[in-house]
Amino acid sequence: MWLFRSKGPSGFSWSSTAEEVTRGLDGSGLSAIVTGASSGIGAETARVLALRGVRVVMAVRNMSAGATVKEEISKEVPSSKVDVMELDLSSMASVRKFASEFNALNLPLNILINNAGVMANPFGLSKDGIELQFATNHVGHFLLTYLLLDNMKNASRTSRVEGRIINLSSEGHRYSSIGAYGQSKLANILHANELTKCFKLRVVGNRERRNNTEMDVFGY
Repeated sequence: MWLFRSKGPSGFSWSSTAEEVTRGLDGSGLSAIVTGASSGIGAETARVLALRGVRVVMAVRNMSAGATVKEEISKEVPSSKVDVMELDLSSMASVRKFASEFNALNLPLNILINNAGVMANPFGLSKDGIELQFATNHVGHFLLTYLLLDNMKNASRTSRVEGRIINLSSEGHRYSSIGAYGQSKLANILHANELTKCFKLRVVGNRERRNNTEMDVFGY
């Protein structure tokens, strides 16, 4: 199994860092949103994207923590362009507000990284009456993706650079012992698979065009 080898099919392994994976890449002119960028994997993702020249919008619930991470990135990468915007993925009203405010900035969106998540919370419901982990980890990201898709499509057409939507999942989807969390992570995978299927590029002669399949089930 490649997981236990030094390198996988991509040329990298589980121990590869974000800096190693992106070494030599120039993201100048690209814009990205990273959810949950105030700590952990999200903060490191935002830092390395900024290091590679990408304009980064940190979508965070804790604005104070987000501001601290932004300051740290700015010290390391003085030329970085990083913004912090409030987003509570457990609230559909907050997701809609964030998407509206982002689109009002008239920034193209090339990369959407659905990273934020909660785990092993005591049972609770979101303001919308959805189990909290499922609401945060999947439903909020699902709605956010839907609300930003037109922006991403337009950015891709204008720049002729194919966009990327990244859903962070977890091996936790394999285990029933962490029920709600595992279900939310499985939903992340299914969402990513459906996006891949419906926005897959076909090669027609020497031209590339998008699959005409509409995502009727999801409203895309």
